Amino acid sequence: MQKQDITIVWLKRDLRLQDNEAIFNAVSTGLKVLFLYVFEPSLLNDKHYSQRHWNFIKESIHDINSRLSQFNSKVLSVKGEVIPVFNMLLSKFNIKYVFSHQETGLKITFKRDKNFKRYCRNNLIVWKENVNNGVFRGRKNRKDWVEDWNVYMNSQQFTYKLNNRLIELDVIDDIETIIDVEKLLIKPIGVFQKGGTYTAKLYLKSFKENRYINYAKYISKPNEARISCSRLSPYFAWGNLSVRQVYQEFKEFRPISKNKRSIDCFLSRLRWQAHFIQKFEMECVMEEVSINRGFHKLKKDISEVYQLAWEAGKTGIPIIDACIRCLKTTGYLNFRMRAMVVSFFVHNLWQPWQAASAFLSRLFLDFEPGIHFPQLQMQSGEVGVNTIRIYNPIKNGLDHDPDGTFIDKWVPELKHLPKPFKHEPYKMTVLEQNFYDFKRGEDYPEPIIDVNTSRTKAVKIMWNMKKDDEVAKESSRILKKHVNR
Repeated sequence: MQKQDITIVWLKRDLRLQDNEAIFNAVSTGLKVLFLYVFEPSLLNDKHYSQRHWNFIKESIHDINSRLSQFNSKVLSVKGEVIPVFNMLLSKFNIKYVFSHQETGLKITFKRDKNFKRYCRNNLIVWKENVNNGVFRGRKNRKDWVEDWNVYMNSQQFTYKLNNRLIELDVIDDIETIIDVEKLLIKPIGVFQKGGTYTAKLYLKSFKENRYINYAKYISKPNEARISCSRLSPYFAWGNLSVRQVYQEFKEFRPISKNKRSIDCFLSRLRWQAHFIQKFEMECVMEEVSINRGFHKLKKDISEVYQLAWEAGKTGIPIIDACIRCLKTTGYLNFRMRAMVVSFFVHNLWQPWQAASAFLSRLFLDFEPGIHFPQLQMQSGEVGVNTIRIYNPIKNGLDHDPDGTFIDKWVPELKHLPKPFKHEPYKMTVLEQNFYDFKRGEDYPEPIIDVNTSRTKAVKIMWNMKKDDEVAKESSRILKKHVNR
């Protein structure tokens, strides 16, 4: 019996049906289309991922399946490495085409994609990868990048009709008898934003209706930003929405909006999102080492005690501990607080950014490799072209959480203390401790470092490093490669 010719849409970080070029290309072949998601053990066990990510992905697939039901189809969700999975599918079908997006991912996914490219060539399969959210592969520098990004963002979204184009449920059921199916069961581990385009559009709708008004005003506030920021980052990271969908909607909305400054601020950050992913796409060594080779000679002390205290949210610095505990519980933290907890780790605790990388990626629900690694290095001051920012956590706490509302929620040990001591409980005298029924070092840990002393040390070392000949030479190289002239 002759095997059926089919096209496969290999879903990765593009878990949506709208404005998806891979689907558009697949439908355009005229062949029946199979949607495929592969839960790869190599990624399931990778140190950068955690159950919160897989739950989000499964919720996203559930959402897609609810929409595909009208077409008598669904996503084939399987567990296995990609090439063995395709070998199984080749026993049932003649796979003519595979469509997916260009994934700017981890080293492990890049290696997988190179192996898969050879596999497709050997099996006479045409694999086409499309541009993802205005990030372009093969760039040697940033010449014309902003212009190209703007063209992409203002271009027409992909539309298509799925009627009678998809592999039917009974055929998929038959495939599932010979392949290791991944059950889309959600393991309850906490309260996180739910995956899927439906939920993404609810966040988009509420942001556009009223939450955006205070976007610029509260963007640095750890508590208020949870409402005034868009909260769309996980939906971009996992592709429940395309950036172009949101960009075009808000660009159209801007003339009638009540706060154009907030809209402009938000739109600019959509471009910055692509800027950092493009940077990683062009220089992916950032996953493991500093992009500025001059900083490879920077040696830091390794302290397991410091690292464990930071990871547990028990450093004795309330705003830092509140941020870590919040991130653990919700998967979300606004940008300034993310930068501050990294700065505290690499500068005050004087630990290498690599030691924080996997821990934070497992917590960020919106983990996006192309943003994660460049941001870690920028906040560590190891790029060489940016101003070295060493955040003062006490000042940031007082400036952005003056009443201690955020601290109260996430460090309840300090809730009954007056405002000044919520930020600096280590300044309490014995008399004050007795009065407030609070014991330093018992009810809440003493600071594991002196913020001012450690900051002074880091400032001196990092600014001296900027004067290093190799750092300066590398900074010039980085500017030429990654900055649009």
